[in-house]
Amino acid sequence: MIIAVLSDSHDNIWNLADALEQVQAAGAQALIFCGDFCAPFTLSQIGQSFAGQVHAVLGNNDGDPRLLLLNAQAAGNVTLHGQYAELPFDGRQVAVNHYPEIARRLAESGQFDLVCYGHNHLAAVEQVGKTVLANPGEIMGRFGAPSFGLYDTASGQFELRPVRHCLVKRET
Repeated sequence: MIIAVLSDSHDNIWNLADALEQVQAAGAQALIFCGDFCAPFTLSQIGQSFAGQVHAVLGNNDGDPRLLLLNAQAAGNVTLHGQYAELPFDGRQVAVNHYPEIARRLAESGQFDLVCYGHNHLAAVEQVGKTVLANPGEIMGRFGAPSFGLYDTASGQFELRPVRHCLVKRET
């Protein structure tokens, strides 16, 4: 099973649309979102554009949790887990939260095959014992090239992918 991992869209619906198109083309059957949709319409875009099950946690910039929850329910394929999620996929144990320091502690526990996080907008993948600790980077494109991740439950490998045709703020 291929699981797409995205984070920190911060309402960049154009980069998000491109990332979701690539995720579908890669054959992802599930999607994890590590927080910071920002506006609830961004969560709706994910639910409407991705055919599989979506699991999401809240970030520090998700300002209307009530409307996010209503939009998740309306989408039908989105589960908004709050601050933290533990998810089983094909015999793999996955933990998701928004913050790097919490994610590292979860990875160090050795209880998970994959721990995903966002918040600092820095794409990173590292092995912590038996656990893959991964930040898919940002969809937003503020601090660098937008990216997302793909996790293969069969191999246990996490791959970072750039978002094509992205809108990135250019310094003038």
